[in-house]
Amino acid sequence: MIVRSFKDIEGTDRHVKAASGTWESKRIVLAKERVGFSVHETILYAGTETSMWYANHIEAVVCTKGEAELTDDTTGEKYTITPGTMYLLDGHEKHTMRIKEDFHCICVFNPPVTGREDHDENGVYPLLTEPEAD
Repeated sequence: MIVRSFKDIEGTDRHVKAASGTWESKRIVLAKERVGFSVHETILYAGTETSMWYANHIEAVVCTKGEAELTDDTTGEKYTITPGTMYLLDGHEKHTMRIKEDFHCICVFNPPVTGREDHDENGVYPLLTEPEAD
């Protein structure tokens, strides 16, 4: 059994800040736990815009605080995301988040991330893995 809090991982290598300066993420469950998914608490900052494309992952996101506009970059369809709203990128959709007020969310990724990922120039997380356990 693993028990930890987001507060426990503040300032550790599990507390990742984007090179772009648009978000930070506390990764409470990672690939090294070997449970088949990862769980993060992420904050995207008000007034920012982030384009993403999880070509290698499926992501589910639940907003817990704040507001954002989510755009499906392929269809142009726009959604307002507020507390209690979930979106699921089950088709590897290219999308853009425009943050109206600091946007707090809980994210689940499959396959799990290692904690070392950041978006590349295409908004993609690379598919990183952990070495096999002994």
